Amino acid sequence: MSRHICWICKLCRAESKRLPSNLTLEEVLGWAQSLESLMATKYGPIVYTAYLKLEHSDENIKFWMACETYKKIASRRGRISRAKKLYNMYIRPQSPREINIDSTTREAIIKSIQDPTQMCFEEAQKIVYMHMEMDSYPRFLKSEMYQKLLKTVQSKSS
Repeated sequence: MSRHICWICKLCRAESKRLPSNLTLEEVLGWAQSLESLMATKYGPIVYTAYLKLEHSDENIKFWMACETYKKIASRRGRISRAKKLYNMYIRPQSPREINIDSTTREAIIKSIQDPTQMCFEEAQKIVYMHMEMDSYPRFLKSEMYQKLLKTVQSKSS
């Protein structure tokens, strides 16, 4: 991920106009359609994460992505281990990257963590997604980062 953030940061600091060769105007324009559209592309999540990192609010996207990975864990032992890590990193009160979820959701996760299913973080993931969709995603679209990237891609396409 850090390799990708380098080109984003350089672009935002006007040190570079060099973009990944396969980043298209259609992709960048598509990010403005919806958060779901942004997350379904190759570079959208990378750029959005870089923006959130600059805003010091990347815990939501990191949690959301970690949940996507968690859902794919087939083994019970692997799920238990990863569920505890997710809890300690994002769910536990005062954790390093604590996400903003209601106490009912937090309590449900605490109860299910001893024998976690693939969906035990689903409600928290939905809440976090809603926070991103309503708060940080609209700010991202208005951000200098997105606007500069869009202008650069537009100028490369002309």
